[in-house]
Amino acid sequence: MLSPTLIVLVLVVVYPIISALRESLYTSGDRVGADGFVIQGSEFVGLKNYTAIFSGETGDRFWNAFGNTTFFTVTCVVLETVLGVAMALVMHKAFRGRSIVRASILVPWAIPTVVSALLWKWIFQADGAANALLGTQILWSTEGWQSVLSVIIADTWKTAPFIGLLVLAGLQTIPDEVYEAAKVDGASPWQTFVRITLPLVKPALLVAVLFRILDTLRIFDLPFVLVGPNKSSVETLSILAYLEANQTRYGPAAAYATLLFIYVAVVAFVFVKLLGADVLGDAVKKKKKNGKSDDKLSAPPGIGAAAGFGGGGGM
Repeated sequence: MLSPTLIVLVLVVVYPIISALRESLYTSGDRVGADGFVIQGSEFVGLKNYTAIFSGETGDRFWNAFGNTTFFTVTCVVLETVLGVAMALVMHKAFRGRSIVRASILVPWAIPTVVSALLWKWIFQADGAANALLGTQILWSTEGWQSVLSVIIADTWKTAPFIGLLVLAGLQTIPDEVYEAAKVDGASPWQTFVRITLPLVKPALLVAVLFRILDTLRIFDLPFVLVGPNKSSVETLSILAYLEANQTRYGPAAAYATLLFIYVAVVAFVFVKLLGADVLGDAVKKKKKNGKSDDKLSAPPGIGAAAGFGGGGGM
């Protein structure tokens, strides 16, 4: 029964990974050998492609791309998480026109990334809306802080609704009785948010943040289209691997891609282990295995014990 799924996974996941690992151990293209003759085709070089990455100008470029990738990931995910949670709280409220607000918030996420990048490129051009609004002439697509800021703004605008959508799904599973009990106990809105909403929505929030971290670590199309290639201020590991492959240096390109794959895998492992993101629903499975019913799993604990509110009194 699982064989069709396994076959698809092998074809689209396992085989490309193995092919990339193999390609990273070879060098290809026309080159002159030690005897002065032109060598064509692939040649096994072992770990030479990896060692070359960390030396000389190539090493400086790699660490610059590594730093840019990490900076974009941390900055964008933090901003997207804050805005996404705020969007979810707004979409969760009952008010007139809520469906219109929900649709308008989710529109940026539905737009393809390349289209979004072209839109922001038009906004950030010399005579675009951004300079007209600021009353200045900033060259957003040139080297410097402005290109970094433009990528952060565009990425946050596009993908913050994704986190908001997943958090909204978590908010809708919280019973209204919990908030009513908090009001009776005299909890303030901030105490309700910190001690009730965040703990109960934590599983959905962690999964959303994990997905965004993994996606931002592979960021390519947004800075590539918005700012352009060969810009050291926004060059990421994915862009670096693409540029190497575009110059038919497939061995070094595969080495860059392999290092990025290892980086993403390590970050995902550490995130799941340290923060306890229940991506596969293991926590629910363990509780069911221990004989606990579904009602106990879904029902929130007593408001006084879970939220730390005093019984019947204000804080």
